[in-house]
Amino acid sequence: QVQLVESGGGLVPPGGSLRLSCVAPQNIFRLYRMGWYRQAPGKQRELVATILTTDKTNVADSVKGRFTISRDNARNTVYLQMDSLKPEDTGVYYCNAYRGYDSWGQGIQVTVSS
Repeated sequence: QVQLVESGGGLVPPGGSLRLSCVAPQNIFRLYRMGWYRQAPGKQRELVATILTTDKTNVADSVKGRFTISRDNARNTVYLQMDSLKPEDTGVYYCNAYRGYDSWGQGIQVTVSS
């Protein structure tokens, strides 16, 4: 299990922006696929975006064009830039590291509401 530390959530009005950060241990960051998932109340956890060690990204259709995932290998950090937020983006966002098995962060709340 890899320790992942998330930050950057909060309350934002519709149309606003947030940036989530997730720091992973240096010795594993460059070897793992990193990603973000989210879980809305009463719903299953779903993929938001992933990024490979080659920087190739995969973004869910529901957030494509609004969310951007990136990674900074020097800082062992993966980011999720969220723009044009909608109320349906509300949920707990989880950082994920994958290399044969999943490791999860503790989750961070994002609330989009006026």
